Amino acid sequence: MSNMTSKPHLEFFRVSMAEGWEVPPGYPEGIQQKILAGSLDEENGKGNRSRLLRFAPGVYTTAPFVHDYFEEVFLVSGDLTVGNDENGEGGESFTGPTYASRPPGAYHGPFKSENGCVLFEIHYYED
Repeated sequence: MSNMTSKPHLEFFRVSMAEGWEVPPGYPEGIQQKILAGSLDEENGKGNRSRLLRFAPGVYTTAPFVHDYFEEVFLVSGDLTVGNDENGEGGESFTGPTYASRPPGAYHGPFKSENGCVLFEIHYYED
């Protein structure tokens, strides 16, 4: 099995919430990811990854997302508004613990966080 389709054996290890964050391609500056394990090859439709995604307070996206992989999202802490408009207004607000599971092709978002939040996400393609 290649690295694109499997994750390494990782025993418990400390996760730094202070370093190792990056803005995912196409996301606004106030949203950052930290890959915990795995990788996703979106060009070839392979792989899986587990990541943390965090929103700074007041940050929002302006258009719905859609992708060709499965996604599971667990809102660990903070607040997340789903379905705001392009100005960050409206939508339905959630606080953790909250969970979502989406198949490929499901439109979701836009998203906003009033006070900031941390999400745990699993993304994967079916073999």
